Amino acid sequence: MIGICNEKYVAMEVDKMEPTMPQMKKTVDLMRSQNIGVVTGRWLIEGTVLHVCSRHNVKRVFFFNYGPKVCPSPSTVVTGRWLIEGYPKVVLFDLDTAWPNYNSWSWEMFEKTGIGIPDHDTEAKKCILFGFLTAWFLGEFRAQCGEKPVLVAHFHEWLSGVGLLMTRMRQIDVSTVFTTHATLLGRYLCAANVDFYNNLDKFECDTEAGNRQIYHRYCMERAAAHSAHVFSTVSDITSLEAQHLLKRKPDLILPNGLSIKNTQCLHEFQNLHAIAKDKIHNFVTGHFYGHFDLNLDKTVYMFIAGRYEYSNKGADMYIECLSRLNHRLKMTNSDTTVVAFLIFPAATNNFNVESLRGQAVVKQLKETVDAIKNNVGNKVLDQCLRGRMPTNDDLLERDDLIKLKRCMYANQSTALPPIVTHNMADDANDPILNQIRSAKLFNSKSDRVKIIFHPEFLSQTSPLLSMDYDEFVRGCHLGVFPSYYEPWGYTPAECTVKGIPSVTTNLSGFGCFMQSHLSDPEAYGIYIVDRRFKSGDESCHQLTDYLYHFCRMSRRERIIQRNRTERLSELLDWSRLSMYYTNARRLAIDRTRPEFLEQQRSISPVSHRVFVLPCLSCLVILSYTNLLRVPQTASVRLPRPYSAPSSPFSSRAASPYQSDEDEDAKVFDEDDDGDSGLHTGNLASTDSESVV
Repeated sequence: MIGICNEKYVAMEVDKMEPTMPQMKKTVDLMRSQNIGVVTGRWLIEGTVLHVCSRHNVKRVFFFNYGPKVCPSPSTVVTGRWLIEGYPKVVLFDLDTAWPNYNSWSWEMFEKTGIGIPDHDTEAKKCILFGFLTAWFLGEFRAQCGEKPVLVAHFHEWLSGVGLLMTRMRQIDVSTVFTTHATLLGRYLCAANVDFYNNLDKFECDTEAGNRQIYHRYCMERAAAHSAHVFSTVSDITSLEAQHLLKRKPDLILPNGLSIKNTQCLHEFQNLHAIAKDKIHNFVTGHFYGHFDLNLDKTVYMFIAGRYEYSNKGADMYIECLSRLNHRLKMTNSDTTVVAFLIFPAATNNFNVESLRGQAVVKQLKETVDAIKNNVGNKVLDQCLRGRMPTNDDLLERDDLIKLKRCMYANQSTALPPIVTHNMADDANDPILNQIRSAKLFNSKSDRVKIIFHPEFLSQTSPLLSMDYDEFVRGCHLGVFPSYYEPWGYTPAECTVKGIPSVTTNLSGFGCFMQSHLSDPEAYGIYIVDRRFKSGDESCHQLTDYLYHFCRMSRRERIIQRNRTERLSELLDWSRLSMYYTNARRLAIDRTRPEFLEQQRSISPVSHRVFVLPCLSCLVILSYTNLLRVPQTASVRLPRPYSAPSSPFSSRAASPYQSDEDEDAKVFDEDDDGDSGLHTGNLASTDSESVV
């Protein structure tokens, strides 16, 4: 992996060491001989990736030494190991020492591509430095590899685009892949609350980029997309965006994945859900002190989380649907209570005093009750040992009653429970709070939907909700992410691998991926709202139906659904989705060295392996991959679970009124997961474009 050296993080996340590969060692030593500092080691966290494949039987290409002419001043290059799973090799450049070369490099960039960088854009300037150092490194490494290797470089996002452009401009013999995870112009347009998807084919891209003062960045991204041998993106919806904004249709879709090894708990995830839910119970009892009338056994926890992008993340639709759900639950006299969390980091001054007071009061009451309980237990034992039947006067003393009365008096509150847990820096203009006020969701006793806005990322050290995000997700019942602009969507994917059902949309990459791989997503706990072909009101009505249907589910039905959801985790594992990246490398080689793949089909894949050097927008990763062993199985679309009802909504009540039978009182076997019929052993992509 090739990336930028930041000593603040390198000291803790990288194990510095010299490269063991002879060609890499010579390249690093050559750059250092030109006063370029190179740090090698292993990195500890995730980063961007550049892939380089090495192979023999390839025509040799000679390169000039760019070091003396391009970088006469000293720079720092760090090599080592990134201390994360896989222990990948990294090469990091210290950009601060490369600033003396900026003028010559930026002029070369302008002469060869016509792209100029404004003086005020420091981030774009750093892209120039990083890109030229990357191109220099690839040129030297290519020259050191001799006649045999085939190199593939994988660039991610526009920040790495300069390196790709200069690699092509200098005619370095490297096959290139460029992946955009979300177009730069698309992010800016959606941030302006425009009707994005209905006007994709109508935007004047140059004008829109110029109006937002990002025209040079837009040109860098667009040029990289057109210069790459293979252009890819992460989802079907982002492919449509790139086709109209970057003017090139992606060759492949490379979906994002998760490493489920550390999150998958198999049969234990139901127990972990119960443990985490108890912690949320404790927080809720404190938050609603003085007005606590919830039946926790019939309380449903929903949440939305992410960056504070009010419209893009669907917070506006979420609050509107909660208002409609509240009305529907009250009209049907439902005894189910919904506690809806909003986890968005925002500007705050401090914790809300009432929120802190509630937690302290409930904690004191619990400690008092525990102490009295222990005393009562000891007294009962003492009376029984003496052969006496204990009476009320023997168990509760006057001091115990006074303590209880004091705690109960402190537990009284005339004000409604707070909506937000912190003091907002700009309370009057906060869009979420304003919509909550407009919807009149004030956490009154008559409301069946309660709102808790937590404007800070979750942490174990918080005095309010002492849980990290992963544990909080496990304790909730449903994640709701009705995003309008979501190129992929890691939040619903994280819910899935933890066995938590989620709501997504067909404007998110995750929703598109699940639609293409599941015949009936709802049966697996993946609810997909149509925000692309329906009006806003119709989408809100559909989401409200989903939420109301979920609230009507019995405890047994929710347990079965969580089992089905958790079984989808393997579908999102990197060990399975990595084949998409392998296909991208194969296609890049096929377009630059078609005779190479033809020749290797007659060679044993065991005796000849391909060397792959990955590079993302900030880093480069080294790995070995056999490109000839790509699964070529037929497309698979998972059917509906065998145990699912004949209709996706058949579990809803035929009448809006509940029956007299208590569903939660039914006896069930927790091992009865309702066989989903999901067998992921032979899964393959349904995207025909991903198979080379």
